[in-house]
Amino acid sequence: MSDLFQAAGLDQGAPTPLAERLRPKKLDEVVGQDHLLKPEGPIGRMVAQKRLSSMVLWGPPGVGKTTIARLLAEETGHEFQQISAVFSGVADLKKAFETAKGRRASGKATLLFVDEIHRFNRAQQDGFLPYVEQGIVTLVGATTENPSFEINAALLSRAQVFVLKRLDEGALDQLLQRAETLFGRKVPLTDDARIALTNLADGDGRYLLTLSEELFALQTQTPLDAKALGELLQKRAPAYDKDREEHYNLISALHKSIRGSDPDAALYWLARMVTGGEDLLFIARRLVRAAAEDVGLADPTALLICNAAKDAVDFIGPPEAELHLAQAVIHLATAPKSNAAYVAWKQARSAAQETGTLGPPMHIRNAPTKLMKDLGYGSGYAYDHDAEGGFSGQNYFPDEMPRRQFYQPEGRGREGTIKERLEHWAKLRAERE
Repeated sequence: MSDLFQAAGLDQGAPTPLAERLRPKKLDEVVGQDHLLKPEGPIGRMVAQKRLSSMVLWGPPGVGKTTIARLLAEETGHEFQQISAVFSGVADLKKAFETAKGRRASGKATLLFVDEIHRFNRAQQDGFLPYVEQGIVTLVGATTENPSFEINAALLSRAQVFVLKRLDEGALDQLLQRAETLFGRKVPLTDDARIALTNLADGDGRYLLTLSEELFALQTQTPLDAKALGELLQKRAPAYDKDREEHYNLISALHKSIRGSDPDAALYWLARMVTGGEDLLFIARRLVRAAAEDVGLADPTALLICNAAKDAVDFIGPPEAELHLAQAVIHLATAPKSNAAYVAWKQARSAAQETGTLGPPMHIRNAPTKLMKDLGYGSGYAYDHDAEGGFSGQNYFPDEMPRRQFYQPEGRGREGTIKERLEHWAKLRAERE
């Protein structure tokens, strides 16, 4: 133990953080991850059978990834060895594998815990494969990033991915109660402030205990209310990496809330992105897309409003332009919806790829020269403005291609009128053919 303290530059008398003092000693003491650890859960079944396979623990910070790995080693008879992808290189990996080989030769199994495994590059991740395949190590990787994007497919195929949940209010309160038991007194907070404290932790148990330790150190006889707590503890910025999975999760949530005609949920996800520091132009681009994809011609003004919001972001900038984005979000969410234009465009592109280089029929080709006129370019073209009802009903598809109907309006909003007009023209076309 003394070697560990020396390696960290500490002596054994150095204070131990509260989160470390309360680290669970058994798997059934881990809070918030019952879906994995209870007897019928996948990890719980492994432990019961004293059988351990390689795995990746994916979840946000402070939910117990390192603790679970340590306890898995203890409860299945593995030697626990830990490295961090942040601080380790090829030499450290080789040393870890050689040590595990030596243990195996003496009949001992090794659980190699790799923290932040996604930070190893592809070549380094490939280096694990032979040692995992041969059973020299049982790999337990921990990551806060989506393994699908950050971990090699070859390595993923040899490991199970288990998703750890952010700690809910009940799990966080359990941790707070354990801290109170350790200190022998209640944390000095009113009931409202206690709830506010768990909100500040934002699902991170380690952060909750760090905040709690500050509160226990206060010399106060009067419990703090929520306002006093807010003044004492500064809320950390929400977890939001603009180039990572959460970036795409939240913009997807915003877009789907708009599509689902829920302005309140859409505003919430917009606010989450804005408070996370998202680029307002990125949001504006998605709103312009949603205006065409999900509202379409049911409300043609939606595209105008979203473009105006984009212009406001350029012209005014944050934070004032946030209001323009909010107005655009509300308009989109409350507008009648139609994806008919979106579907029509996909079908038209598909048809264009299928039919290749078919040319337009002769009567709608341009004839700027005498030769082209002699060849029949433009011959028989009916000028629609001169036709009865302003509609000639001529064919505008290639002669070799049967007529297709790509655009089929839903009949909602402005598309109701468009649908009636198209049906009228279809009837005239059939009569004149």
